[in-house]
Parts: sequence; C-alpha cells; structure tokens
Amino acid sequence: MPATAPTLDHLRASLDSIGQGHVLAFWNDLGDAERGALLAQLAGLDLGGVPALVAEYVTARPDPRLPAEIRPAPYYPNDPAASFRPWDRGHFRAVGEHLLRGGKVACFTVAGGQGTRLGYDGPKGCYPAGAVTGKSLFQFFAEAIRKTGQKYGATPAWYIMTSPLNHGPTVAFFEEHSYFGLGRDGVRFFPQGVMPSFDMKTGRMLLAGRGEIATNPDGHGGSLTALKVSGALADMAGRGVEHISYFQVDNPIVRVADPVFLGLHAAAPDSSGEMSSKMLAKAYPEEKLGMFCVADGKLQVIEYSDLPMERQRERLPDGRLRFLAGSPAIHAMSVAFVEKVTGDPRFALPYHRAEKKVPCVDPETGAAIKPDAPNGVKLERFVFDAIPLAQHSIVYEADRIEEFAPIKNAAGVDSPESSRKIQTERAARWLEASGVAVPRGAGGEAGCTIELSPLTGIGPEDLVGCGVTIARGASVAI
Repeated sequence: MPATAPTLDHLRASLDSIGQGHVLAFWNDLGDAERGALLAQLAGLDLGGVPALVAEYVTARPDPRLPAEIRPAPYYPNDPAASFRPWDRGHFRAVGEHLLRGGKVACFTVAGGQGTRLGYDGPKGCYPAGAVTGKSLFQFFAEAIRKTGQKYGATPAWYIMTSPLNHGPTVAFFEEHSYFGLGRDGVRFFPQGVMPSFDMKTGRMLLAGRGEIATNPDGHGGSLTALKVSGALADMAGRGVEHISYFQVDNPIVRVADPVFLGLHAAAPDSSGEMSSKMLAKAYPEEKLGMFCVADGKLQVIEYSDLPMERQRERLPDGRLRFLAGSPAIHAMSVAFVEKVTGDPRFALPYHRAEKKVPCVDPETGAAIKPDAPNGVKLERFVFDAIPLAQHSIVYEADRIEEFAPIKNAAGVDSPESSRKIQTERAARWLEASGVAVPRGAGGEAGCTIELSPLTGIGPEDLVGCGVTIARGASVAI
C-alpha cells in the first residue's frame, strides 16, 4: 500500500546497512497480521546498536580476564557481636523501620521464568511452594507484603517483572486470586525486554519463523531498564518511594522488606545508599554462587566459573573459606540509583555471552533447523554488574535457614523437598523462641512438617503468645 511503502523501504535500507536485511527475506509470503507483528518486533529492538553488539560479543569472544588483584569483600556479619566487625543491629533496624513506616520502600520481584525445570506448566511464581498447603510462591510474597503493611502501617507497593511469555498468565493468576488481598493498585506488572539471538558464525539475527526474529530475555540485569521504560520508576516517585527491595521469584521465605538490611543500606557509614546486597556464607568451595569480591578498588560479583578453584578453596587461619560471601541475588537499591544507571549511557551494564542451541529457519529457504550443537549466541545482562557503579556498596550476611529456601530444581539441592525442610526448620526455630515445644529427632531435625504463613509472622517476634501445639509427625500450617 502506498502509505506503508516508504516505511518499509526505509526499514529495509536500515537493515541492509547493518547486515541484517535477511529478516525481511520472506516479507512477500507473509499475511498482513504477520507483517504487522514483524514490524512491531523490529520497532522494539535497538537496531542501531546491533553492529557493535555483534562485533564485541558474537563474532568475537569477550576476554573474561580477571582483575590483577582480587580480595574477599568485607561484610556485615549476621551476628552483630562478631569480633571481626561488631555493629549495632538495633540502630539499623530502627532506620529501616522508619523507612517502612514512611512508605519509602517498594518491593520488586523478578518473575520472568517458567516452571519447566520443576515439571510445572506455567509461570514459576504460580508454583505450589508451601510445605503443607501448597500455596504459590506469589502468595507467600503477597502475604509477607501485607504483613509488612500491618506491622508498620504502610503497605509497600509491589512491582513484578514478567516475561513476554508469562505476562498474560501471571496477571490472570493475580486476578483469579483477587491480588491476594493487596488490591489492583498495590501490584504493578511489566514484561522484561528481549534481545535478538544471533548466528554464532555470521552475527546475523536468527529467525524463529519466516516472520519472526528469534529472541531471548535480556537477563535480570535488564530489570533495571524495564523499571525505567515501563514507567515503574516514575510510579514509585509519585508514591514517594525512595528504595527498592529486589528479590527473585524462587525463594518462598525471602524477607521481602527486611528492616535491618534496609537500614544498613540507607545509613551504614560505608554505604552510599545506592545499591547493597545480601550474602550467604558458602557451604563449600564448589558451591555454585557468584562471590562478592573487591577488585580494582570496587565491590563486585565474580562468577564462580571465572575465579580459579584453587582461589575458591583458600582458607583463613580459623578454617573459614577466604572467599566466603556468595550471592543469592537479594539487593536493595535506591530509586535515584536506578535512574542514574538507566539514564546515562556511561553506566550501561555489560552483556554476557552464552552459546546455545537455538531452533530457527534457514534465511535462504525457510526450512526449519533444529541444531544438535550450539549455533546461536544469546546476550543478557546481570543485575550484579550494577554494584560497581555505586559509589560505596555494602554486603550484609543472611542466615540460610532464616531466609533462603529456593526452589530451582526438581530434586536434590534447591528443590521442593529441600525447601520444605528449610521452611519447617525456620518455623521451628521461631516457635521454639516463642516458647512452643517442637518435636525433634535424634539428630536434631524437626519431627514434623510446619508451614508458617507470613500473615502469622515475618519475624520470630510475631509468634510470641501464638499458643500452638505440634505433635510428632504432624503436618501443620500456622
């Protein structure tokens, strides 16, 4: 049609100029709806940036050279009386509680994944995670946010980053469950961005079909850009939010808005209040956690696959691992910091390269290709790469039993079974601290299964006087 021909001609010329003209190879075979979808997809991509990405990450392999000097990151120990770094937990808790009472904190969940690895057909956040009731991951978070509101008089707004694949089902799940009592205005959804997948040899964008470019999510680092382009940051500013509590979707016992952590983030003398992180003490050297380190004078995360294993096995005189601080991807960041990182090209996060088998079609013939070896490069950003962009960033040690029971695998480590055990042990600890007798086995393990609703308690102090009785072998939801 005459009205669209100039736009198409301009697009074709632009694609040809960057060596990507093949994506329109089957244009004449497409129907109107398919053409519209392809044009919309192209409009959502930064085509001008493609040549530089191809040159730096696809046809060339980035050099993962480590900094010359790497040392373990300092951190605030979970025990504030620890001799190597004592600190005042009560003071920083009070600071965090003040932020919560003032409505200065929002919760942000990265929830773009599917439950495929768990044998679950649907968004991962909908997965039944409760040790007894089978309530979903999303319900755990919603109840914790509601309890936070009840406890501090201001309910944090909740922002959820979905993916193009699971956005619709996620929103439908919340509507079906009446937003778990938070109200439609209390929860905001937006999908993360995507990147084109590239042919490993040629750097050309792969085609998923005759009228569709193969794409992949742009990684959890893309969550910062998604906050900006979705309008979520502007929405936070309109609500008076100053800080964001960031967590991923797979951990049912995460502290959605931890006042102690928020207080340290905002007010510790060595924090700029821009981006802070929680750590877990690595259980053993080979545990697959990125490690907080100081390199080139800046706090950063070095992936476990990049630091030589002999370095990861180094120990201190008291036997502790020298590189102890593993990252569970729990962060606090200021709204102003996210604005800075997403608004200035100088602070753009780097991409990471992954070689994958990407089903596609031959751009010459349109024949389907199902590769039996990696043929494509997927690019993604990691949120921890924002840490060195903060002026001064801190790390706070979390207790695994208290706040880390992820569900990532169908069996074994970080599985539904291991999560149920940790959920039970945390609930048992809190109940015993409040005077409730919990049956224990000969090895000290809980002789029952307990699921604690966040509406009942988000801290052991909330269970004082709860007065429950737990029998050996019982499955109890409190």
